[in-house]
Amino acid sequence: MTEFVVAAAEEVGEGERVVTELKGREIAVFNLGGEYRAYLNWCRHQGGPICEGNLTGTVEASYDRDSGETSLSWSREGEVLMCPWHGWEYDVTSGDCLSKRSVGLPSYPVEVRDGELVVTL
Repeated sequence: MTEFVVAAAEEVGEGERVVTELKGREIAVFNLGGEYRAYLNWCRHQGGPICEGNLTGTVEASYDRDSGETSLSWSREGEVLMCPWHGWEYDVTSGDCLSKRSVGLPSYPVEVRDGELVVTL
């Protein structure tokens, strides 16, 4: 395993990301409330640049079996990464795909060490 310094932690603000190439792979590091997540910039659908997509929310539906009523609500603002190619949505806090539970983004360990973001491949 090899460690790489990606950026100074202070350079990646809340809700922002930095995309870099490490050992021939594009990796993005996201700052989510001071916690960092690193993912391969590769959508599991058709290989799109997922980490260049919008960080947004998603629509959640609910259904009341007793009344038969349905409702839609906007939720998880800033926690959903949307692929710019085909709109696949991933939970940026875990890497899990929202529409296919068995699919997730390849991830890497990242930590802050001496004020720098260090990713391990």
